[in-house]
Amino acid sequence: MDKPPLVLLHGVGLDRTMWEPVTALLADRFTVIALDLPGHGARPPVRGDVTLAELADGIAGHIPTGSHLVGFSLGALVAQQLALHWPELTRTLTSVSSVCRRTPDERAAVRTRLRHAESDFAASTAASIERWYAGTTVPSGMVRRTEATLRANDVDSFLGCYRVFAGADAELGPRLGDITVPSLAVTGENDPGSTPEMTHRLAAALPDCRAVIVPGARHMLPVERPQAFTEALTTFIAQSAQLTDESAPGDTAHV
Repeated sequence: MDKPPLVLLHGVGLDRTMWEPVTALLADRFTVIALDLPGHGARPPVRGDVTLAELADGIAGHIPTGSHLVGFSLGALVAQQLALHWPELTRTLTSVSSVCRRTPDERAAVRTRLRHAESDFAASTAASIERWYAGTTVPSGMVRRTEATLRANDVDSFLGCYRVFAGADAELGPRLGDITVPSLAVTGENDPGSTPEMTHRLAAALPDCRAVIVPGARHMLPVERPQAFTEALTTFIAQSAQLTDESAPGDTAHV
């Protein structure tokens, strides 16, 4: 029997290689498909006024029908857009380190980071690395690899995608209730941007969603804690397939 497709979508400024710590852990159960979003990795740059819809449309043709969609940060917003507008592609939806319906203070914070990136891309990259990895045990080689990926971006393309990340949660917010597939919202306990509060907010907004908070983890959850992330994901997918009570909306768990 063929293994079900599981599609991985990375965050802004990153590429499909960010998923390497977890792909080996998933390959025995799924056909794992890690994609570069438009404007990232091997894909050509995008315009500075790119939209969330364009990012989603740009990868929809590479996603098999009935996939388990897993998106990280910006990739989570793209996955939510796909679940809304390409529902036939989506068997389950997992939003990793996702923002949701930012408060005015949260929106002001991300706009400040956007202005920093617009004025000093190199310093913004260094600040991102600090925010994502400070105090973690992620090997220095992996941290340097993330930094190299960020620095290799076409700046105008990166800024266009960051503008999507900074504003798309407001666009998606009123429509989240239309996403009816089984869903998981998962983040790290110490993620300063995609906070546990946002994850609970997303779980409450989606009709069939549970929240998982990974203790002690920061933003780069699949890199920092690949085993814990994989366990949360595979448990959710298995429970969804079995239609158990544990996958009912509003459940919260720690792993």
